[in-house]
Amino acid sequence: MKGYNRILLEIDLTSETIQKTPISEEDLKKYIGGRGLGMKLLYDNLPNPGVDPLSPENPLLIMPGPFSGFPIPSSSRTCVVTKSPRTSSVNKKFEFGSTVSYSNMGGFVGPEIRFAGYDGILIKGKAEKPVYIFIEDDVVEIRDASRYWGMGTDKFDKFFIEDLRDRRFESFYIGPAGENLVPYASVINTAARAAGRGGVGCVMGSKNLKAVAVKGTGMPTVANHKEYLDLLEKARVSFSIDNDDRKFWREEGTTGALEYSSDQGSQAVKNYSEGTFEGIKNLATASARKKIWKRDFACFSCALSCKKSGYAKGAYGTMVHDAPEYETGTMLGANLMIDSLEGLAKLIYVADDYGIDIISAGNTIGFLMECYDKKLIDKDFLDGIDLQWGSVEASLQMLHKIGKMEGIGKLAAQGVKMLSGEIGQGSENFAIQVKGHELAAWNVPAYEKTGISYTTANRGACHLNGGEIQEQDEIALMDSLGACAFASGWYKDELHYRHFLSALTGIEWTEEEFNKAGERIFNLEKMINYREGFDKNDDILPERFYKNKFSHGPKEGAVVDREEFDKMMNDYYEARGWDKETSRPTDEKLEELGLGFLI
Repeated sequence: MKGYNRILLEIDLTSETIQKTPISEEDLKKYIGGRGLGMKLLYDNLPNPGVDPLSPENPLLIMPGPFSGFPIPSSSRTCVVTKSPRTSSVNKKFEFGSTVSYSNMGGFVGPEIRFAGYDGILIKGKAEKPVYIFIEDDVVEIRDASRYWGMGTDKFDKFFIEDLRDRRFESFYIGPAGENLVPYASVINTAARAAGRGGVGCVMGSKNLKAVAVKGTGMPTVANHKEYLDLLEKARVSFSIDNDDRKFWREEGTTGALEYSSDQGSQAVKNYSEGTFEGIKNLATASARKKIWKRDFACFSCALSCKKSGYAKGAYGTMVHDAPEYETGTMLGANLMIDSLEGLAKLIYVADDYGIDIISAGNTIGFLMECYDKKLIDKDFLDGIDLQWGSVEASLQMLHKIGKMEGIGKLAAQGVKMLSGEIGQGSENFAIQVKGHELAAWNVPAYEKTGISYTTANRGACHLNGGEIQEQDEIALMDSLGACAFASGWYKDELHYRHFLSALTGIEWTEEEFNKAGERIFNLEKMINYREGFDKNDDILPERFYKNKFSHGPKEGAVVDREEFDKMMNDYYEARGWDKETSRPTDEKLEELGLGFLI
């Protein structure tokens, strides 16, 4: 089977053993790579439910897809897969019952893993002291990282590449938040790209693993070279056409959605109590272009250049960083009622330097701001922080507390579900989470299918999950291939992803078989969760969306109809082939997808 290295690099940090294990052709065919193959390997390496996510037994998987490293435009993303330290079920079946976690990052790490000869890295165990992993083709070593422990990601990124003495190494790493086991710590590469969601950085920190550096000189072979080159040329021509979509990503990146979302009433504003933010123009593309952005840059083999590098200076100091994007601009901007671009840039920089998931951090700070505003908590509870809406200074203080796990930061680091349990007084009604995972920057009442995306996401609330079944399966496939969702519009008809996979592997994929692979991956994740104790009772929206009406903007008065949403969920279960009483996939569905071993 061409197109793959067919080797999994397995590293046990406890025993310091390193193995290069063949990956079965059956698993590659059924689960593709990336997220899908990572989930199958997670299942294989967690034979029992209820394992503590921060124990040495929980594997951390770094999984590029089969497209990674090939010059297929916008198709070299990497999935980090593990068991989540973030989520918990309504009716706890196990003390440490939690969902799967997967987080996707761009950059250049995935291709380098493939160049080194691997289709994935599985890390388990726990080192006695801080370490990093060095990979150069067949040479794999576990090295001391004590001197780097405590470094922020910005400083570490500079020091580490100098110490390696070769700028061709690519690396991913954690900041102090991961070291301190902040449950929503992220994995960072290139100082700004992040596998941000689901606490993957916390799991990495629990293993005393600071970083992984990788460089390779090889590449998997291609089965049908002529077909592959023809497809590449068609893709190159397609991406070179100067159309509105390409202009949008190059000119605005995800920041372009800031003003659009606010104008549509779909933004997370003031802890999701509103959908429109009056100060959004101060944070949006035109302002960022004028005040901050100096450079557009791209991931491996990508023509879209959606990342923006900026130089900000002013009351909050001087920094070089990328700011803002849609999620970061909303969660640390509109959601906190902050409209200072310079202040927002500082908040984003600090969060990335600690290696904190900005979505969960912004959600958590917004929740505490509302509790403080409603006088459910006071300054003493907040270690003296005057956590007013719109305060950059107070938000910065909270980020430092969280990143260091100091005082109120220890509790805030647990997220809004645990915070609301501690604070009580009805605060659970505006704790914006599903399964313990905080929602992202897209509000629900304006478009109820966004709610389906959040409630049915297997990693807990996820805006990238898709609100329809076909979309969810397609996203699972893209995450497994290494493909970027921003470019998916180019990959239609004769340029469909399955044609590239057929050319690389030599296996002809029919549309039905290809779609079934995405459905198989999504159902595997669901069954792992179900085994951990998650069922229909966990597929629920926060109460705020049923009760709180927007007071202004284009969606003024918007609220979710509970009866209608329950019907949508039941229709979803039925269309999925899942039991409507439990949400478990039926035995017939599992057999149909080749997942009978899960029964």
